[in-house]
Amino acid sequence: MSSEPHQQQTTQQWLAVIALACAAFIVNTTEFVPVALLSDIGRSFNLASTHVGLMITVYAWVVASMSLPIMLWTKNIERRFLLFALFGLFILGHALSYIAWNFEILLVSRVAIALAHALFWSITASLAVRVAPAGKQFQALGLLSTGTAMAMVLGIPLGRIIGEYSGWRNSFAIIGLCAAIVCLILAKTLPKLPSQNSGNLHSLKLFLQRPALLVAFALTVLMVTAQFTVYSYIEPFSLHIAQFSSAQTTQFLFIYGAAGFLGSYLFGLLAPRFPHLVIPVCCLSLALSLLLFLPLSLNIYAFTGLGLFWGMTMISLSLALRAKILDLSSDATDVAMAIFSALYNVGIGGGALLGASIAHDLGLKYMGWIAASIAILGTVLAYYLTHLQRRV
Repeated sequence: MSSEPHQQQTTQQWLAVIALACAAFIVNTTEFVPVALLSDIGRSFNLASTHVGLMITVYAWVVASMSLPIMLWTKNIERRFLLFALFGLFILGHALSYIAWNFEILLVSRVAIALAHALFWSITASLAVRVAPAGKQFQALGLLSTGTAMAMVLGIPLGRIIGEYSGWRNSFAIIGLCAAIVCLILAKTLPKLPSQNSGNLHSLKLFLQRPALLVAFALTVLMVTAQFTVYSYIEPFSLHIAQFSSAQTTQFLFIYGAAGFLGSYLFGLLAPRFPHLVIPVCCLSLALSLLLFLPLSLNIYAFTGLGLFWGMTMISLSLALRAKILDLSSDATDVAMAIFSALYNVGIGGGALLGASIAHDLGLKYMGWIAASIAILGTVLAYYLTHLQRRV
């Protein structure tokens, strides 16, 4: 008899973790779905794809600039209430995206969503660990990462399909509706969670005394900038430079995203065995992917194979960087994750802006070469990080 309440509690805990993973899927989907809709949004407002790409930069830089301030401002607020408040803003932002009557209003809606995003990723990793059953914290983080990977697998390609058949506005409307459903599930499963171990401004001073952590932060900016210099404009590149059909472009996005599952699995398998090698190997693999980006675009099969390798590499690198930073900042995880989220989005915004500049001044076909040079610099920094870790 006594085991039945315990089993019910465990079930509720897993439901809460799964709901948080679904929330991660939704939040990552809405950040990246414009990548698949740039051409459609541009046509509706009579704008070039590279101009519409500014919404990726604006979104990313709002997240980058506000992640730490919002986390510190809300550090004493009960986490369950805070999560529902940010979901309310997230849903309202998507409603405004749906009715946006010009590009400026669409940008305003994206700013609102980005503010919710900034807070979500500052608190969610620690929440998943706290609500997970005893001894299952790593599995909970794995589920959260799966939600992120699924955004690449299903979110972006499905957003493109919905946009193609019923308009880009419906892509945003469905994301908002899914967020409302997940919010209701969390209301049933998530207990009250007082703030704890969130960190404060003093944590920033402590971080400055940790060279390996600072290098990991710098590496995050470099590698994400390299990635999104190319990835932000994968749709126009595929359509106009590689001359692939719309269906082939969507297929490529599915393959790239599906590789995230394989990358997550390999990370879980190899990271414990080779803790010092995962980050530099992933950085080198990303540099190689970007170097081969233009040459392999001449053949759809070679390009799809590259997408598999590229997607697997990027999800592994993201997981490795997050895990490394959590390990180096266990005394102030919320502050560290806020900084990580901010810097990740500095890279996204910087990459999208650099990609637009390259496309305008040189042409889309040169993005891979320039992005690869940034990734090579990051690879050197990754080996320096390994050197610092081995000295400890």
